[in-house]
Parts: sequence; structure tokens; C-alpha cells
Amino acid sequence: MGRFGTGGSDGPAVTVYWRPGCVFCIKLRTQLRLARIPCRKVDIWRDPEAAAFVRGVADGNETVPTVVVAGHPPMVNPSLARIREALADG
Repeated sequence: MGRFGTGGSDGPAVTVYWRPGCVFCIKLRTQLRLARIPCRKVDIWRDPEAAAFVRGVADGNETVPTVVVAGHPPMVNPSLARIREALADG
């Protein structure tokens, strides 16, 4: 998946693309922390390439949270359950 893929020995299998002030991002990041699911967090307002990636998978919009689980297609505004399912699928 290139620069925007995750997993392997480099770090967590979950990457969360977010932006400051997004209540949906805050909620999901809190749920991930409470579920003890490690994730890499990418602020799309600080990373133009990440913002372009999100626009590319969210119909041209900067819809966050957008989540990538290694080996799976990007998910726009997924539930914690959906992330867990993707992780369980390996």
C-alpha cells in the first residue's frame, strides 16, 4: 500500500487519518485506546499527502476519520466493530 499502508514491523496495523476538532475522530480514537488497539495517527491538516489520500478514498472529500487496516481497503468513518472485524480477518 505504499506510504499510506500500515502493518509489518514498522508499527501498528491500524492507521487513523484525522483532523483537529473532529468529534467523530475523538470518539473513534478514544474507543481504540480503551480497546487497547494501537494505531498510527495522521493529522491531515499537517500532512498534505495524507489529505490527498483521504480525498482519493472519500469521493473527493476530506472525510475523517478514515482508517486503514493493513491488508484491507480504506474505511471512511468506520465503527470500532468494523475495525475489529478487519483486524480479525488478518
